Amino acid sequence: MAASATALPASTAVAPYDALLVLSFGGPEGPSDVMPFLERVTGGRGVPPERLAAVAEHYQLFGGVSPINAANRSLVAAVSEELTSHGPALPVYWGNRNWHPLLADTLQQMADDGVGRAACFVTSAYGGYSSCRQYLDDIAAARTAVGAGAPVVDKLRPFFDHPGFISPFVDATAAALQSLGPAAAGAHLVFCAHSIPVAQSDVTPYAAQVASACGLVASQLGTALPWTLAWQSRSGPPTQPWLQPDLDAHLASLASSSSPPTGVVLVPIGFVADHMEVVYDLDVVAASQAASLGLPLARAATPGVAPAFVAMIRSLIVERLSVGAGLDCGEGCCAYQPARRPDAQSPG
Repeated sequence: MAASATALPASTAVAPYDALLVLSFGGPEGPSDVMPFLERVTGGRGVPPERLAAVAEHYQLFGGVSPINAANRSLVAAVSEELTSHGPALPVYWGNRNWHPLLADTLQQMADDGVGRAACFVTSAYGGYSSCRQYLDDIAAARTAVGAGAPVVDKLRPFFDHPGFISPFVDATAAALQSLGPAAAGAHLVFCAHSIPVAQSDVTPYAAQVASACGLVASQLGTALPWTLAWQSRSGPPTQPWLQPDLDAHLASLASSSSPPTGVVLVPIGFVADHMEVVYDLDVVAASQAASLGLPLARAATPGVAPAFVAMIRSLIVERLSVGAGLDCGEGCCAYQPARRPDAQSPG
């Protein structure tokens, strides 16, 4: 399907942006990167070495390479083509919070190229601390590191309910259901997203926005199949409450219910592309558990470079040009301030 070309507002004949910055989490690209990456992600948070070693093993199963950087290279190429074809004709830069290309290095390159102001697309659909505030903090820190010539960076708004985010999940969920064959008729949809501490959830809109996205996908799917939301990839001390139900426990509960489903489709609604939390926590751990429980399982694809998702990024830029500031976060999006403890998101 061809990407739509939303009209640019007349007031932007001279657009206030010189570039688009794609900002993501980052991930290792070889075995020697893994531990330095994990140490950078968890620096100052007191994560025990044995925990880092355990997470490192997940990466080593995939040759020490996270899929996230390759996904971002593809996204940058697709968005560049979209902007070239439909405008605004902005160069697209890419930076990461936690691995190369690091955000400060990218901002320095942008400054050297004469970029004065950039729109910023963060590869997280939701508001909240880990999915919004930390990115804003890192932008501020990177601008400080670059100094007086650093470009101004305007983060585009959360997009959890945007049709360009929802429709690729609708299509991917339908395809995953079809792959189950006859088991699809009695299947159960399990939406999954990264868990966060309850204390964080209580003061940010993250969990409510995830639930809203689930409802939109389910309502547009055109089936009456039951669905639930489960949380994955928790980290931190076991004494700290995190969002429930945990995905592994939820799969066991479905299998042992009085009317177990004939199959399960996992919908990674918390992710815009494959992260380690998708390819390991879902495709390895959850898939193995489902097999042991006798549950046929399929996993819906993440949006990646789906045409609707790529076109959405352009539409968010046009929206920002039309409406201006005030779209970055919802009320209370970034209220949470954690103590110095393991990161609310596991490295990945």
